[in-house]
Amino acid sequence: MRSATRAKWATGAMAVALAAAACGGGADGASPPGVLGASWGDPQNPLEPANTNEVQGGKVLDMIFRGLKKYDSTTGRATDMLARRIDTSDSRNFRITLRDGWTFSNGEKVTAKSFVDAWNYGASLRNNQRNAYFFRYIEGYDKVHPASGAQHADTLSGLTAVDDRTFTVRLNQTFSSFPDTLGYAAYAPLPRAFFTDHAAWLKKPVGNGPYTIDSYTRGFQMSLRKWDRYPGADKARNAGVDLKVYTDSNTAYTDLLAGNLDLVDDIPAAQLRNVRSDLGDRYINSPAGIIQTLAFPYYDKDWNNPGAEKVRTGLSMAIDRRQITDTIFRGTRTPATDWTSPVLGTAGGFQAGLCGRACDHDPAEARRLVEEGGGIPGGQVRITYNADTGSHRDWVDAVCNSINNALGDDRACVGNPVGTFADFRNQIARRRMTGPFRAGWQMDYPLIQNFLQPLYYTDASSNDGKWSDADFDRLVDRANAETDRGAAIAGFQQAERVVRDHMAAIPLWYQNGSAGYSRRLSDVTLNPFSVPVYDQIRVG
Repeated sequence: MRSATRAKWATGAMAVALAAAACGGGADGASPPGVLGASWGDPQNPLEPANTNEVQGGKVLDMIFRGLKKYDSTTGRATDMLARRIDTSDSRNFRITLRDGWTFSNGEKVTAKSFVDAWNYGASLRNNQRNAYFFRYIEGYDKVHPASGAQHADTLSGLTAVDDRTFTVRLNQTFSSFPDTLGYAAYAPLPRAFFTDHAAWLKKPVGNGPYTIDSYTRGFQMSLRKWDRYPGADKARNAGVDLKVYTDSNTAYTDLLAGNLDLVDDIPAAQLRNVRSDLGDRYINSPAGIIQTLAFPYYDKDWNNPGAEKVRTGLSMAIDRRQITDTIFRGTRTPATDWTSPVLGTAGGFQAGLCGRACDHDPAEARRLVEEGGGIPGGQVRITYNADTGSHRDWVDAVCNSINNALGDDRACVGNPVGTFADFRNQIARRRMTGPFRAGWQMDYPLIQNFLQPLYYTDASSNDGKWSDADFDRLVDRANAETDRGAAIAGFQQAERVVRDHMAAIPLWYQNGSAGYSRRLSDVTLNPFSVPVYDQIRVG
């Protein structure tokens, strides 16, 4: 078993020095034998499972944790992992039986209490977890996380640990798809060490997945190493992964070509013209459950008045999606015509063309709607985005050019870059947005519910713009209560039409997963979430 060194969390001058050494481009030098070096970005928050709702932190959680379910790396289908079985007769009361033999990497046994304690912690208002919302259907959530006022209970009344291998869950309504959500990281188990020495755990998170965290220097690198005693069938086929922080995806791509990096999972738009000649069959371009949208700050009254709906629709019709996806993204994006993803398929709720004319490029109609809606608030659209990924600047500039051309005003739209993804997310969390902002969504699990409820339900975990509509909420609640899968999907489709009718967010395009890798690697694939399947990659 590879010995683990103490976690290194650089602060102050040391962090600045290390970041400067990386020159905005990641850690220096090649990774050790058997270890692959991959591009990455610092997560927004410490890596608590219930407090991580962005892609970079999610990559790490997927490597160091395993939950009740796991999503198949090819189909996305939820399959049992730590769950031996999940039984229910009414889609409201569930009895969950765990497989035996699972431990955390510190030697602690994974028990039913590991899940119950973790879920109670995640749901608690006092703990301020971003994914607390995922526990809202468990009975007692209104007591541990009330909509207003103080917390009235410490634990969810709907959770009971029966014995070491069994616990029960009682929901506050029927929710037929509940078991399929349990592969999401927010539902991961936690060891006792998380609670007994929380500060130490945050410095060096301990999980039950195929990797352990060896070290982390913010702004520089996180090193993960294979856990040799991992009990699961999906053992790592490599010695580890060095996640190297890059603030510029073009620099990461250059390092890949120079042999200083093994894996890049965000091919910048500027390199798409040459990527096939540069990498040949080491370039991956595959469908993924990702949609890019423009969200709006509904906490700003200028974007939340009766005329703003027409302005948002007008801006949507000002954008030439086809031209942008063809010229900038070269086959890695497809113009969006709804608010979900084609990877769901029609049986899963995808509705091609749902957006209708509002997603067509029609400059004349765009001008008319913007004028009828009272004009652009403040006279200018400022699209905020994180600038540490090169392709965002390219497409934001293209969107603004399209809007400016359609409205006949070369200053109607400008980009508003924020230096890093973490800073961008922090500004969103603090409600600092004054206009539309980048709101790409990568599905947590392959259900239509996941493209709608977390983003548009009142006070949902990823409803960054704080949009709220009583009809939408009612339809979502009704769909979740359906015990028949087909009826539930139809209900969510009705809810999506409310999003459309209000243009709650502007759908831009569906995104493929793209990646490139070095000659050192083999068996490199992306899962339906567009994340590399790190544990299956071979080095040598």
